[in-house]
Amino acid sequence: LLPLLALLDALGVAALLRQADRTLLGRLLPAGLAGTLAGAALFRWVAPALVAGLVGVISLVFAALRVFALQRGAARALSPGLGRMLAALSGFTSFVAHAGGPPIGFYLLPLGLEPIVFTATLSVFFAAINLAKWVPYAWLGLVDAANLATALALAPAVPIGVWLGVRIARRISRAWFERIFVAGMVLTGGKLLYDAIPALRAALVT
Repeated sequence: LLPLLALLDALGVAALLRQADRTLLGRLLPAGLAGTLAGAALFRWVAPALVAGLVGVISLVFAALRVFALQRGAARALSPGLGRMLAALSGFTSFVAHAGGPPIGFYLLPLGLEPIVFTATLSVFFAAINLAKWVPYAWLGLVDAANLATALALAPAVPIGVWLGVRIARRISRAWFERIFVAGMVLTGGKLLYDAIPALRAALVT
């Protein structure tokens, strides 16, 4: 996935860099990169499927908390310290299981950012995280010719996806953007948890 993500990141950053919130990035990126390094250091000792399952549970909990807060009219921004913790968790889970979106998304969502600013900030954040993965992934033997061939096959679809995503982010209302993002967290969480069931069963048996 990493070569494909690199293309996605390059196009996304080129289209959105000016709209990114640099103050937020300055706060979150160091923690995110630290989490990525932790993922690289611990990769051989953790089970990616179990980490993905944990992210699935976290995603579902985050989505439920967000819906509950909105219904009660008590949706408040999280503290900067918690934001750094979630950014570090995002970097870690991104490295280990390609599932870094939910933690950082949960921090950014209550900030009330415009959809284009949210999308741009998230794009730049993960562009830096994914760039930091290259050397550790190569060292761990996770980048090979098969991965590159798959990336080349899927590459033509990436510019279309980026163009469509940017267009939607510029036009959609904040309320609908949040609804779609929370729904995406539910779907992502459910899929990650479902895919992790065999690994969870194996862990329980052993």
